Amino acid sequence: MHMSPIFLRYLSNILDISEELEAELAVKTHRVQTYKGQILLHTGQRCQDLYFVESGTLRGYYVEGGREITHSFSEKMEFVTCYYSFIALKPSYENIQALEDSTLIQISYSDLQHLYLKFPETERLGRIITEKYYIQLEERLQSLQFRTARERYDQFLQEKPSLLQRASLGQIASYLGMTQETLSRIRAGK
Repeated sequence: MHMSPIFLRYLSNILDISEELEAELAVKTHRVQTYKGQILLHTGQRCQDLYFVESGTLRGYYVEGGREITHSFSEKMEFVTCYYSFIALKPSYENIQALEDSTLIQISYSDLQHLYLKFPETERLGRIITEKYYIQLEERLQSLQFRTARERYDQFLQEKPSLLQRASLGQIASYLGMTQETLSRIRAGK
């Protein structure tokens, strides 16, 4: 088995990957192909896997009052999982869906824990990835609480412009905490 060069390059930018760790990662990770619309995780399931997006786009969403509320998008070179369920070992409150055919690198919770024990330097890797996720979560929370709808949309265009072609306007609007009508008005410049 060989390891994904994209995934290896990403990890190598965080820490030095020994030959032994690379060999173990090649055994513990698996390439997964998804198709557009595929649900990787359903509400109520325990999330047992962490995915690295090699190509494609996914979203995390939950259903409230019959409406889908998108709370995250994951694109190439990002991780995706239901962090709450994955870390707390509890049922997920969200769904994870592929918005297009995607290639993912998958590692299970148990295999990740094995790597933490066998290669202590991987705990640093886990900490850095978790810190990055936490910072994104805090920035998103602050944006939803303190920025106007127009400011949130402008920030979205700066950070994830390719999503305009990959996600529906309804998904983008719910992610930005606004109605689709408000998003349409902002896009029209009104």
